[in-house]
Order: sequence, then C-alpha cells, then structure tokens
Amino acid sequence: MSTDDHTPTYSLPYDPLTRELGVLVGFDGSEHSFEALDFAAQAATGMGTRLTVVTAYTVPAMVYPNMASMPPVPDDVARRAAAQEVLDEAAAHLKNHDGPLDLRAEEGDAAGVMVHLSAQARLAVVGARGRGGFLGRLLGSVSEALPAHAHCPTVVLPRTGAGDRDAAARVVLGVDSAAVDDVSAVAGALMAEHLGAPLHVVLVIPPLESLSAGYLVMVPDQATIDARQEDLEKDLATGAAQLREHFPGLTVTSEVLMGDAVHRLSEQTETAQLTVLGTRGLGRWTGALLGSVSRAVLERAEGPVMVVPDLDPARTEHDPRRPR
Repeated sequence: MSTDDHTPTYSLPYDPLTRELGVLVGFDGSEHSFEALDFAAQAATGMGTRLTVVTAYTVPAMVYPNMASMPPVPDDVARRAAAQEVLDEAAAHLKNHDGPLDLRAEEGDAAGVMVHLSAQARLAVVGARGRGGFLGRLLGSVSEALPAHAHCPTVVLPRTGAGDRDAAARVVLGVDSAAVDDVSAVAGALMAEHLGAPLHVVLVIPPLESLSAGYLVMVPDQATIDARQEDLEKDLATGAAQLREHFPGLTVTSEVLMGDAVHRLSEQTETAQLTVLGTRGLGRWTGALLGSVSRAVLERAEGPVMVVPDLDPARTEHDPRRPR
C-alpha cells in the first residue's frame, strides 16, 4: 500500500454513540453464557457504554382438547417468568458491575432476536454453545447465525475458560491484504484500545506447495516467493504504521505468515486475548454470508473470536435481513 495513491479513512459506517444498547450479550444460564457475560461486562466497561443482557423465549402454539386440560398459568406467562428467572441469575452474577445495565426478556427465536437487536448495539457477544433457545450444533445455532447476519461486530467465546486470558495478551487482527484500512481493521483497533491491549496484524499467504495444485500451473521458484513475502511484509508494516498514526495510543505490530489461513489463524487464538476477522474477504477468503476462513476459525478457535460484518451501507441498503 502506498500513501501516495491511497489515503485510509479509518471509520466505521455507523456512529457507535447512537447505538443505545451498547454491548449486547445473549444469556441463557448455561456455562458458556456466563463466560460471554463476563467478557461482555469487561468490554462494556472498557467502552464506557451500556451492557444489555438478553434472554429469548418462545411460546409454542398449543391446542387443548378441553378447559380442564389447560394449564393454570398461561404458557406465555410461564415462559416469560422462566426467562425472568434466567435474567435474575445474570443480575446476581453482575452484582459488582457498576456501569449502566439493561436486562431484557424477549419473545422470539434466540438468533432472530440477537440479529434484530444488533442493529442498535456496538458489539454483540455470545457463547459457542448454550441450552434451551441457545442450543445448537458444533457451533450453537445463535453463535453460527449471529456472526453472519449481525449488524455489528460479534464476539464468540468457543469454550468455557476461553475468556480467561492475560490482560496484557495482544489482540490479533487477521487481514487478507496489506491495506489495513477496512472495517475489520478499525473495529479491531478500537477493541484493542478498549481492552488496553497491543494489536498484532497478521497476513497469511499460501505455501509454495499449494500453488502447484492446479494442472500445468507454472509455480514461481522459492526465491520469487521469498521476495514477494518480503514485499508484503514492507507493505503490511506501512499499513500498520498508518493505523498506528490514527490510533496513537495503540501499539501496532505486523507479521506475514506462510501456510493455511485457517490453521495459522486458529493457532493465533491459542494465546491472543481476542482474534479479529472479517465476514468476507478477497481471493481465498471469499464466502457467502460468513467467509469460509472465518467460519472454520470459529469452529477451531481456542480463544475469543470477533467477526466483523461488511457493514457497508451501499451493500446493505436493500438487504432483506436488515431490520426496518
């Protein structure tokens, strides 16, 4: 990246101060959701914003053959009361949280509720697995759907204990080009600031053997590959320096790694306080709603992963998923 032909803008496509829900966390009383609650509370304190805890409940349509078979308490009242008990657990756990706190029981599918509310949140946080409305597969239904559809960055905690990291541990930003100026870079830098952590920018390039996978493909020699990596390291360092100028209190370093992107980025999650990825990318990173690399890293992660959606108003203006 050259400063002569490219001037970074470093901004989010929305004003965080207008997002009144602050840090939004899904809570269902499961062990994973307590982990998410702790991470969200820490993030809300660092951002100086509201912490919004939401639990979702559904009321199935029931048909009773006669009046005698009807329950003494209507289903909707019972379900809401159960949701309130879950929120009471969250409130007790957060008794030492001294920032603004909002506890909400919302009727509806958990993933749909979180996606809808994310339009008014600066950050959404969920555990990878849950119970009840938040129960799913390898990744829970919410933790799988939310990063792909959310209207704000989403942090997923992959397992219990994943958030127990050294406060001095770095935030890792995975990029797919040396131009460190997209929405995920800005969101990653802001999160590093809020957490009081250094930011480490990582670009992964494919190994030499992967370039020869195609039939009759001319593969550059190792010297050419090494020279290309050196050029990328210089360009990435330039991008990191420009990001550092915009966030002067932030320590920003950079590194170009060779290998499989999923494997190398999953390795970063083992020690990083937070690993930041975009939902979409260039080249091998391109996916549908959630890029293949981001999805695979979420499934293999050992630590918290933040997925940043595109959030480009020009591309989301007619998105049917966008709340009205």
